[in-house]
Amino acid sequence: MQKALMVILLIASLVLIVSILLQESKSDGLSGSIAGGAEQLFGKRKSKGYDALLSRITTICAVIYIVLSLAIVAVFN
Repeated sequence: MQKALMVILLIASLVLIVSILLQESKSDGLSGSIAGGAEQLFGKRKSKGYDALLSRITTICAVIYIVLSLAIVAVFN
């Protein structure tokens, strides 16, 4: 049982890493904060499509990762 949970934890962590790395940056760095700060506040957000899918996958995998980590520590230690 512990091995199966560890494998699922490994898969969730790999998917979490990949989904975070594939996401587009939401900030422009220092130049964006000086020049285009209002654009970020009042601009359109991409609520549909690829970015939304990656955001949802990241959230789900993060929850799975945290729950599995806590379950493995609580049950098997």
